[in-house]
This record gives sequence, structure tokens and C-alpha cells, in this order.
Amino acid sequence: MRKYVNILTAKFNRVQFAVPEKSSQNFGNSKDRIKFTTRRRPPLGTPIFADIFKPHNDLLNDISSPLEFDSLFWEIHKNVDPSAALKFFYFASDSCCFRFTLRSYCILFQLLVCRNLDSAARLLLIRLIDGKLPITLRDGVVNVHKEIAVVLVDTFLGSEKFRIGRRGFDMLIHVYASEFKSLGFDVVMDLFKFVMSRGLVLSFKTCNFLMSSLIKANEPDKSYEVFVIVSKESFPDVYLCSTAISALCKGGKVEKALMLFKQMEDMGVAPNVVTYNNLMHGQCKNGSLEDAFRLKEKMVDTGVKPSLVTYSVLINGLMKLEKYDEADCVLKEMSRNGLVPNVVLYNTLIDGYCKMGNVMAALKLKNDMLLQGVLPNSVTYNTLVNGLCKDNQIELAEKFLNEMVKGGFSINLGSMSSVIRGLCKNLRFDTALKFTMLMIFKNLRPNDALLTTLISGLCRNNKHSEALNLYSVLKDKGFAANTVTSNALIFGLCEAGKMHEAKSLLRSMLDGGVGLDTFTYNAVIYGCCKHDSLELGFKLKEEMSNKGVSPDIVTYNLLIHGLCNKGKMDEALILWHECQRNGLVPDINLYGVMIDGFCNSEKVEEAVNFFYMLVEQNIELNSIVYNILIRAHSRIGNMIEALKLLDDMRSKGVAPNLGTYSSLIYGMSNLGRVEEAKILLDEMRKKGLMPNVVCYTALIGGYCKLGQMDEVMSLLDEMSSFNIKPNKITYTIIIKGYCYMGRLEEASETLREMLSKGIIPDLVTYNTLTHGFCKEGEVGEAFNLWDHMSDRGIHLDEVGHTSLVHCLSRESKEEK
Repeated sequence: MRKYVNILTAKFNRVQFAVPEKSSQNFGNSKDRIKFTTRRRPPLGTPIFADIFKPHNDLLNDISSPLEFDSLFWEIHKNVDPSAALKFFYFASDSCCFRFTLRSYCILFQLLVCRNLDSAARLLLIRLIDGKLPITLRDGVVNVHKEIAVVLVDTFLGSEKFRIGRRGFDMLIHVYASEFKSLGFDVVMDLFKFVMSRGLVLSFKTCNFLMSSLIKANEPDKSYEVFVIVSKESFPDVYLCSTAISALCKGGKVEKALMLFKQMEDMGVAPNVVTYNNLMHGQCKNGSLEDAFRLKEKMVDTGVKPSLVTYSVLINGLMKLEKYDEADCVLKEMSRNGLVPNVVLYNTLIDGYCKMGNVMAALKLKNDMLLQGVLPNSVTYNTLVNGLCKDNQIELAEKFLNEMVKGGFSINLGSMSSVIRGLCKNLRFDTALKFTMLMIFKNLRPNDALLTTLISGLCRNNKHSEALNLYSVLKDKGFAANTVTSNALIFGLCEAGKMHEAKSLLRSMLDGGVGLDTFTYNAVIYGCCKHDSLELGFKLKEEMSNKGVSPDIVTYNLLIHGLCNKGKMDEALILWHECQRNGLVPDINLYGVMIDGFCNSEKVEEAVNFFYMLVEQNIELNSIVYNILIRAHSRIGNMIEALKLLDDMRSKGVAPNLGTYSSLIYGMSNLGRVEEAKILLDEMRKKGLMPNVVCYTALIGGYCKLGQMDEVMSLLDEMSSFNIKPNKITYTIIIKGYCYMGRLEEASETLREMLSKGIIPDLVTYNTLTHGFCKEGEVGEAFNLWDHMSDRGIHLDEVGHTSLVHCLSRESKEEK
């Protein structure tokens, strides 16, 4: 023996053996051959062979290859100790990289099974399938999995020792179905068919396991195919039939399941509770609730007691059809029969009630659960939270969410999002932010729509610091906000005039690889134009073009609007033409901006030309454009053109609005045509438009210019009857009217009334009254008013000083 060990050791040291790098992963794929690399084998080191081959030491001296060992192993396998052989195989393969043949491994596997060493046999089979053992395959093998089955069958049929049991094949199918799901169930199905085709009938237990595994893998047709193959050998037992019925029902073949159920009865196989439950589940899923209830009655009549699953199936079917009262009746019947609903059934009921909007019934069920000793789980709470949010009971949903956090329940993304969305809707952004941070802490990423809503809300409520912090936390967590959410934050910052932060965020987006779109740049350009940084706005327009983001009509609209606000109409016109050269068609908004710009620059003729250009483009006109021109004409007293525009807008089906009438009333009143203005005021009211303080103030101004202060008082009473309160401008105009008439006492009384109503006069108001006093030579009253102004922190401007100087000068001349 020592001589053999020395010879074999020398051979092991001298020869290089192939080692598998990877096993086949797909049944029948010619590309998935085992690949081999070579390495020099280390010395055996431990002479263990004698214990295994003791009776055959003389045969070992001539062994020089895996095939020779295979022949010897087959010859002597009946007398080999499986445990010792297993140690030898692992030592030789792991330490020496000896590539035993597949048949050698299969012989060893069968020996282990025969000796009831199932754990060792299972592990060996797993290592073999997984490619973790060096192996010698016969030439031409491309499908390792099929080859394993073929060799196992051949070794089984070729040895009387192995024929005492077929558990090895049960194990083969079980291992593939449970440990190698990633290969796909086509592999195990092919192995199953091959084994059965060789006359090796598997146990019903194994077949049932395979069928159940296929159903779980959403392969109901394959599951039923297993049943059909097994049925060819002998009629299956109740367990196989029940699983087959489940497969048929899951595949939508309820009629075929009913036929199998009938066949069971005809063959004398009594259906059990699982059989009935599976069939009822299929009927309920198919909407055949009446058939399901009839089957339940038959079940009772045959002495099969309904289980918790039976009632759960029926209740679930009723809830899906929104038959809540009937579901409640089944629940009560179940309780009468001594069955306590489990958490799954309670959750089914709670979900149904929440979906129908009956949250109170769902909450009552939760209380019933606790009384029955059934503890709510994460599904219960998540369902209730979603239901409460849909019912707009955000505070209660928030309470449950806090309970879940304290109780350590798993909170799903939908529940948390529903509460946060509801809190945002109710303007509770601080609490919404708290839950959002909790989500992020739990590695749940809020969806983009929710983040956009929250960040927009925070910005609208002047919580820009919180919005920026949330944005930063998202980035640090690897949940970087998308372009839309980033745009919402940039827009909020620009709207608030926080241009430094907006520009920093823009750079951060660029550095972080967040895609910038036209809206991103437009948001910052909007902020620049709004907050007097027009030059920066033009630089951003240049930058976006350089980065391949084309300016759109909104970009030009914003920049042209900025130029118009500064009265730079020549530059606005240049940009207008550039917009057209770039293939953009100005819309009504852009025309409106240009028309308004020309009107504000007192270039009404150019504004009218743009209006006619707009008409020629056949763009549908709106009240905004008409109102701009009507206001411009009314302001310069050109009421003929203003009224023509009023007629034109009516003819085009554009309804005059409050702005239209306000401009016309102002124009008429300013020209002293107060009666016509009054007619317009009455016309407004008849058309369902309530005149506002602007309309009344314009008309009051007209009466004041005419000195008709009694009419002014009548209008004030009318305003009061409609609950329209005079503003600072109204009172200032009235004071000016009294001063014009020399009625300084009434003017002073108007100022006192103004103050008593909490309306703070401005410099214009004080200058008006100061001028009135000076005009009438009331120098002392003028200086008293000056003191009154100073007490309120208002200082005379050049107009006020001029009035007082003239007043003093006139008084000095009169004294001389």
C-alpha cells in the first residue's frame, strides 16, 4: 500500500489537471460548456486511500487517469464505504484538483442515498450542479444538467444495489426546483420529463413540491403539465389533485378545474378542505361567487369543515365585488363557527372598506382586531394610513404614522408619500418635511413629484433654507433630485430674490450632472429680470446656447419684458427680430409685452402698429392685449379710440373685464365726463362685474375735479353699502378735491378719518394737504402738519419744501 501511495503521489505531482471555471447555466445552450484552466496539483500529503480501497490495494497500482479510477470504482462500488469515499473524493478534488468523471460522482451520490446519508448526498449534488467540483465530462457534452440526469439514470439502472430506492431522483428534482431557480423552470421540467420517460416514477410528494414551486413561480401551465405526466402512471392522490386544481384556477381554467374535481369524485378520491379552498378561490377570482358559495355548501354536506382559509377566500371575493354587507355576514358566520379571523383576513376587510371610502368601518375593524387579540401589522397600518389620506383625515393618518414609527413597523413608500402629500395640501410643510427626512433616513426615496410639491411649498412659504437643506440631504444620500425638482427650487429662490443661492444651485446642478433644461435657465433669467439683473439674464441666455439648450419663446418673453420695464424699446425690438430669425413664432403674450412696453414709453402709435401685426397673424386675441391699449388711450384722453377698441373686443367675442371698465371709467372721469363714467359703472354691475375700489376712486377723482363733493360723498356711501373700503389713493384724491375747493376743514377731517381707519397717509397725501394750506395762506396749519409728519417719521420732500417756501415768501410780502 505504501508503494502505491508513493507512486500515485508522484503521478499527482507530475500531471496537470483541468479545473472548471464556470458551470453551465442554461439547459441546452451550446455556448454554456464548462471552461477549464490548468494548474499544478500540490502533493497529496495525507495517505488516506488505504482506508477506502483496502480490499483492492493490488488494483490501484496501475491507475493513472480519472477514467481508470471510474472503471475501478464501478467495479468495487458495492463494497465501498460511502462516508470514507466521500472524504476521499473531496480531498482529491479540493486539494489535488483531481477531475473525477461525472459517473464517479453519480455512483458516490447513489451510494450516499442508499445509506440514507441524505444531507451529504444533497450537498454533493449541489456542488456538482454548481460547478464547484473538478469534473471530467465525455466529449461532446454541451448540456451539463441533462448529462447529470442521464448518468444518474444509467448508474441507477446499471446497478442492482441502487435499485432498492428511487429517492435520488426525488432529490435531483427537489434540488433543482429549490436551489437553482435562477436557471429557470424549463431546466427542471426537462429533467422531470426525462426521468419519467425512463420509467422512473417520482414520488407524489416530490411531484407535489414541483407543482407547487411552479405555481409560486407563476408557471401554472407547467404545473398542470406535471400533473398530466404523473397521471399517465396512476391516478394521483388528493394532494396532487388539489395542487393541480390550484394550477388550473391560477391559469384561469376554472372549468377544467371543475372537471378534475368531478373526476376525483368519480375515482373515489375524496376532496379535502384544501381541494375545496383552491377551487373556491378560482371561482371567486373568476367572479363566480354564487358557484363558490354552492361549493361551500357541498363541502359542509360532505362533512368537510370549512377552515379559516375557506372564509377568507369567500370574504375576499365579496370585497372585490364591493359586496360589503354580504362579507360582513360571512364574517359573523365564521365567528359563530368558532373561527377567529387572522390578521390577513382583517387586512382584507380593512382594505375593502378603505377603498369604498368607509374609513370609519375600517377603524372599527382595527379595534375589533385588538379585542380578539389579533395584533395589527404593517399592512394594517399602511392600508389605514392610505385610506385616511384619501378621506382627507390627515391628522389621524399622521397619528397612525407616528404609531408605526414608534412601534418599529415597516412603512411603505405609498403610505409615507400619501401623508406627506396630504400635509402639503393642508400647508403643513414643517411636518411634511419631518416625515420626508424620516423616509430618507430609512433609505426610502420620495418620488420626484412629491419632492417637487414639497420644495415648491417650502419656497412659497418662505422656507428657502429648509428647501435647500432637503436638496442637500437628498444629494448626500445618493437620492439626487431630478431636473424638475431642481427647477422648482431654483424658481422659488429666484421668485424670492435669492439670486446668489439660485446661481450656486445652478452651478451645483452642472457639476453634479443634473440635466439642465430650458425651464432651468428660464427660472434664473426670470429672477434676474425681476430683481434688476438684466445683464446677468443675457449672459445666461448666451450660456444656455453654448451648452446646447436652445432659448425658447419664454426666454425671449422674459428678456424682452425686462427691457420694456426699463424703457429700452429699441433693444427690445432688436431682440424681437432675433427671436423671429431663430424660427420662433411670437405668441400673444410676447405681443402683449411689446405693446405694453410701447404704451408705457408713451409710444402709443408703435403699440397700435404691433396690435395690427397681431391681428394679421390670426392669433386669437384676449382681454389682456385689449386692456393694455384701452388703458393707454384712456390715460392720454383718447376715448374715441378706447371705445372703438371696446366695440372691437365685443365683436370678437372677448368679454370686457374689470380692468377694461376701470381704464374706461378713469379716462372718462379724467376728462370730466363723469355721467358717462357712471353709466359704465352701472353697466359693469348689470354684466355681473362688481366695481372695485379702483373704479370708484377713478370716478371720485372726476367729481373732485368738477368740485362736486356731494356726489363724492354719495359714492362713498355707495361703496360702503357694497362693503368696498376706500384706500389711501381714494382719500388722497378726496383731500385734493376739498383743497381745490378751499374747504380745508373737510380736507383735514378726511385725513383724520383716514388715520382712524388705520390707513397710513404717504408723502403724496401730506403734500396735497400742505399745498392746500399754503394756497389758502394757512401757514401755521401747514407747519403743524409738518410737525405731524415728522412725528410719524415722514420728512418733507422737494415738493413740500417748495410749497412752504412759497407760502412764507407770500406771507412776508403781504406783511411788508
